[in-house]
Amino acid sequence: MDDTGIVIAFWVLTLATLGSALLVVTVDNIFHAVLSLIVSFIGVAGLYILLSADFIAVAQVLVYAGALSVLMLFALMLTPRQARNNAGNSLQVPVLMLAGIVGGLIAMVALATDWRTVEGDRFQTTSEAIGEALIDKWVLPFEIAAVLLLVAMVGAIILVREDR
Repeated sequence: MDDTGIVIAFWVLTLATLGSALLVVTVDNIFHAVLSLIVSFIGVAGLYILLSADFIAVAQVLVYAGALSVLMLFALMLTPRQARNNAGNSLQVPVLMLAGIVGGLIAMVALATDWRTVEGDRFQTTSEAIGEALIDKWVLPFEIAAVLLLVAMVGAIILVREDR
């Protein structure tokens, strides 16, 4: 990571991700917490892009920032207005202490680790290798999983359908 632009992008994405994650647990309005969670998910996807893990970054945006966040927003909009406050409880202090201990442990491990950079070859993109593996070696399990998910979705629709 000798390139100055990559280092700046890393720190900007890290600060945005950590700041929005901190907002998720500190704001009282649950709608603002979900919006901060979306920003945090997008920041993590940006960090994946910096690691040349483009497939995981796209999956992060589609699954977490897209589908899961929209599901949470729909659930939030369907709840009554008085049930939306993010009330505190008696476990806030112990959980905060546990989070501080875990964060300190992660910081100690990160500082004690020898982070040598790989010289020579840069990281390769992952999308091409994953695509070739799905079409070549894993095509049958991939198709079986797709059919199984389709059958499960049709079965769920049949189960919740009203009898006529």
